[in-house]
Amino acid sequence: MSRTLQLTEQLVSCASVTPEDASCQSLIAARLAPLGFRCETIVSGPDNFRVTNLWARKDSTVSGAKTLAFAGHTDVVPTGPLAQWTSDPFTPTHRDGKLYGRGVADMKTSLAAFVVAAEEFVAATPSPAINIALLLTSDEEGPANDGTVIVCNALKARNEKLDYCIVGEPTSVERTGDMIKNGRRGTMSGKLTVKGVQGHIAYPHLAKNPIHSFAPALAELVGTGWDKGNDFFPPTTWQVSNIHGGTGASNVIPGTVVIDFNFRFSTESTPDGLQKRVHDILDRHGVDYDLQWTVGGLPFLTTPGDLVGAVQKAIKDETGLDTQLSTTGGTSDGRFIAQICPQVIELGPPNATIHKIDEHLAVADIEPLKNIYRRVLENLHAQHTNA
Repeated sequence: MSRTLQLTEQLVSCASVTPEDASCQSLIAARLAPLGFRCETIVSGPDNFRVTNLWARKDSTVSGAKTLAFAGHTDVVPTGPLAQWTSDPFTPTHRDGKLYGRGVADMKTSLAAFVVAAEEFVAATPSPAINIALLLTSDEEGPANDGTVIVCNALKARNEKLDYCIVGEPTSVERTGDMIKNGRRGTMSGKLTVKGVQGHIAYPHLAKNPIHSFAPALAELVGTGWDKGNDFFPPTTWQVSNIHGGTGASNVIPGTVVIDFNFRFSTESTPDGLQKRVHDILDRHGVDYDLQWTVGGLPFLTTPGDLVGAVQKAIKDETGLDTQLSTTGGTSDGRFIAQICPQVIELGPPNATIHKIDEHLAVADIEPLKNIYRRVLENLHAQHTNA
């Protein structure tokens, strides 16, 4: 059994359902400390939702060395019905060349690969030309209020700078390394309350139906092109997720209707600009409304450069694959890290079974991931040694 697989199994055995860390981070810190990493635990959140964060850093002896951080999360989503699992989700199990367990793909294999890659790199390179760091949280699968964002704010306050970051999210499709994320769309939600006047459905002249009032505006919102995207991002999208109106009775015109919607937006749009356009549409149609906005994350983009080049070369040398750059999918903690780090990418194992019953990963995908991470360290070290 490889050391990466062994550590993956140890981490999967920890039942770290959000916001629990279940000692994953202490296990990782115990591996990093002998390598010269300074390990700092940052606990945040209310008593009923305590979040554990780990910031570990090993500094180069080279003056002005740049910093590469590996980032990820030790928490996992709930298992779902245990009876539907073929084997216990927190007992690592091998079947047909695959490793089964909650968090195997999302993202404990990546964490194990981070650690072993660092061990191998430090053993072979006692005087690295780059600083190496790990940023881990137990609040990525949860509200994400007390996790990575807290650590990033702390680093910013004490002027600790990051130059490169690899987030270990499962980005691959068929084989480890076939796709990386060099950016993500922003997310912004709105809760719209359209006001009317409740009344008997047989006397509509004595009432005002808010659903009818909103309908023309809804049609325009659905039909609006918000932007055309760009070379890296698809066009911004607007989608309704919920509509709630009425008392449940068939003979009552509702007094209000509440619409939940969401933007997934590219770097071609801004929260302020999108909000103004929505308000303009509602106002133009004479809608009587209240609207509350929540910006869940800003878009980020890392164009080809030092980090993307180092990652592409590492993947090519390890697997022979020409990796695909992508910005599709949901949000990740990369949105927080991108506020303090100019180059952020996401790279991890195949994601076909994440959050599913019987989550699993081909064992053959594990060691190449560790080797890719190590090769990235080697490539950046070589870049800055020769600079």
